[in-house]
Amino acid sequence: MSMHTIFIDGAAGTTGLRIEERLGAAEDITLLRLPEAQRKDPAARADAMAQADLTFLCLPDEAAREAVAFAPADARICDTSTAHRTAADWVYGFPELHGQRERIRTATRLAVPGCHASGIIALLRPLRERAWLAEHTAPVCHSLTGYSGGGKSMIAEYAAADRADKYAAPRLYGLSLQHKHLPEIQAVCGFSAPPLFTPVVADYYSGMLVSIPLRLADLNGTNGADVAQLFADYYADEAMIRVHPFNTPQADNMLAANALTGRDSMEILVSGNAEQVLLCARFDNLGKGASGAAVQCMNLMLGRDETAGLVI
Repeated sequence: MSMHTIFIDGAAGTTGLRIEERLGAAEDITLLRLPEAQRKDPAARADAMAQADLTFLCLPDEAAREAVAFAPADARICDTSTAHRTAADWVYGFPELHGQRERIRTATRLAVPGCHASGIIALLRPLRERAWLAEHTAPVCHSLTGYSGGGKSMIAEYAAADRADKYAAPRLYGLSLQHKHLPEIQAVCGFSAPPLFTPVVADYYSGMLVSIPLRLADLNGTNGADVAQLFADYYADEAMIRVHPFNTPQADNMLAANALTGRDSMEILVSGNAEQVLLCARFDNLGKGASGAAVQCMNLMLGRDETAGLVI
C-alpha cells in the first residue's frame, strides 16, 4: 500500500474540516498538521507543502493566491477557492467532463469547482458539447443552498439563539447578477456571455438544488426524453453522478434540496412537457460541491481509487 502525506492549509474552515473528516480514517493517508502558532506562518506552510504529496488550499481567494505565490514550484495543490478556476495553467477539477479525468491525474495545480457551478456545468456542458444549446444562449439558472455554503460566519448567524426573523425565510442573494461562479460557468460551458443566475440560501444546513428551465425549441427541437438520455449517456458508468429517467415520479411531486446531505455524489433529474424541460442537479454543497469533489480529485492525482473515502 502506497502512503500519502496530505497538508490542509485552512483545515479549520468548513471545507477543510469535511476534507479532514473524509481522510481521517484512511490507512494510506497521513495528515500533516501545523501547531496553532504556525497556522498563518508562510515559511511553516511552505515547508509543509514541500513535505506533502498534495496540499489542499481551503482559504479565501486572496489568501489562496498568496499561498500559491510562496508554495514550492513542484508542490501538487488542490485549491478550493475561486482564485484559479479560470486560470490557463490550472486544471479544472470536474472529472466527469469528457477528457478531464486524464488531465486531473497528471495535474500539479488543480482548481476545485464552485458549488453552484458544479450543478450548472453538469447540466449545461453536455448540451453545449452536443450543440443542442447555442453558444450565444443565456440560460436562466436558479440554485437553492443550505447555509453551510456561507462558511463559519453564516453558520453562526443561522444557529444563533437570538437570530433575526429573516433567517427563517429563503433569502435571494447575488442581486447584481455578478456571482463569483459565473466566470467558470461561462468558460467551462463555452458561452459567449455568462448565464443569468439567481442563488438562494435557506434555513437548512446543507444540500443544493440547481434548476434550469429551457424551451425545447431552444434545444434543436429535441424532447425531454432525448435530453434525459443525453445525460444518461454522458454520465454512463460514473460512480458519482446518477441520472434519473425522464419525468421520474416524486413522492410528493416536489424535490427537496437537502436529500443528499452528507453524501458526495450528485443526481440529475429531467422533467417537463411537450414544450419545456426542467433540468435539475441535486447534491450536497459541502460534498460534490466542495470537499467531496476535492477528495475525488485528490484520489485521481495520487492514483487511489477515485471514490476512496467518499460517501456515495
